[in-house]
Amino acid sequence: MKKLKKRSWAEPFKIKVVEPIKMTTQTQRAKAIKDAGYNTFLLKSDDVYIDLLTDSGTNAMSDNQWAGMMLGDEAYAGSKNFYHLWDNIKKYYGFPYFVPTHQGRAAEHMLSQIMIKPGDYIPGNMYFTTTKLHQELAGGTFVDVIIDEAHNAEKEHLFKGNFDIQKFKDLIKKAGAKKIAYVSMAGTVNMAGGQPFSMANLKQVKKITDKYGIRLWLDATRITENAYFIKKRERGYKSKSIGDIILEICSYFDGIWVSAKKDLMVNIGGFIATRDKKVYDAARNMVVVYEGLHTYGGLAGRDMEAMARGIEEMVLYDNIHARVGQVEYCGKRLEEFNIPMVKPFGGHAIFLDAKKFLPHIKQEEFPAQTLAAEIYLDSGVRGMERGIVSAGRDKKTGKNHHPKLELVRLTFPRRVYTQAHIDVTVESIVEVYQNRKSIKGLKMVYEPEYLRFFQGRFKKL
Repeated sequence: MKKLKKRSWAEPFKIKVVEPIKMTTQTQRAKAIKDAGYNTFLLKSDDVYIDLLTDSGTNAMSDNQWAGMMLGDEAYAGSKNFYHLWDNIKKYYGFPYFVPTHQGRAAEHMLSQIMIKPGDYIPGNMYFTTTKLHQELAGGTFVDVIIDEAHNAEKEHLFKGNFDIQKFKDLIKKAGAKKIAYVSMAGTVNMAGGQPFSMANLKQVKKITDKYGIRLWLDATRITENAYFIKKRERGYKSKSIGDIILEICSYFDGIWVSAKKDLMVNIGGFIATRDKKVYDAARNMVVVYEGLHTYGGLAGRDMEAMARGIEEMVLYDNIHARVGQVEYCGKRLEEFNIPMVKPFGGHAIFLDAKKFLPHIKQEEFPAQTLAAEIYLDSGVRGMERGIVSAGRDKKTGKNHHPKLELVRLTFPRRVYTQAHIDVTVESIVEVYQNRKSIKGLKMVYEPEYLRFFQGRFKKL
């Protein structure tokens, strides 16, 4: 009798409501992607089969969260849902003060305006597009101090999100501690392929910021994934719960900003949480100008209730294990066909290495943008570019930045797709890879001033 080598696992939920998705022909997809200027952000949702563009606001809420939506207190001031959310932020993140925002980008904007003076520097573990833009608009300069391994797609390093301590020290020496607005740490690091930092590295960074009196802030949008990787990979954390690891991470920071549309598994929402009373007071004043009263911050009461319940669910081990496991399953299947990817696999997405996938296409001809369009054309699977288009231009020279990583991100919304959807995605990528030599690059024909990857348009060469 043949013995089982390994037992299968399944998602820790069952499907209660289904949403039909449209099947399209290649002819229909060819017209759709051309009309969208070969930019997957400009495709209509109706023309997409499996949507792996982002996990931001695209997750499936639980029955408990939907039940909470019916308990929305839509009072303009002092909603009870605001206080429930505040209680859970204190309990699960450990910060005494909190200001809600309609999404993470609003929190980035307010923090940048509050904390950055023209001429300041903001060191971080690789840039994120919207964060960097807000820092620049406030007059600051982002400086990447991530370890070199993070810029190497094939390098197997368990914590590619770590700070390079020497790079960090060199910046402080060069710029002076007073010119460091704050340290901008992210966990996990999206642009590096969803890579985590280690607790040991965080402690080293904290020691330096304490020495020089520099404020330490965290983009905690995907903190649950970072905590999961610490539990799995770092000595001393195997027996600790996800919730306990999150609390320890947050204990080293002056504050965090969060896009709740990811870990909290809601469709809209964000917040700032801090132990810095001055920043809290400034944010609470500013939110009234840009978002709404400090007890709703641009959100409905029902949205805040869904966020509060989402916090309780995000720390459940089965949820995060299945979430990261789905990404790992996709990566391992792609490995069978030698598809070039970022290694190790990230927590929220698979990142295809477009430079190695399409080596005949020069970076100035947008290989990642091209690859995302070709995958959609083949199957209706929508991913997104994370390369030269996302990196933008140098403000002084006007020339394109040339990041070492030229990637296509395939992001898995939480609790949305099944293993069968992943298999379809894998087969599409393999098909494109086997026909890669016939693929030609793109030329940009429209470029907006900011964040061009959202609205830029291209045509085939």
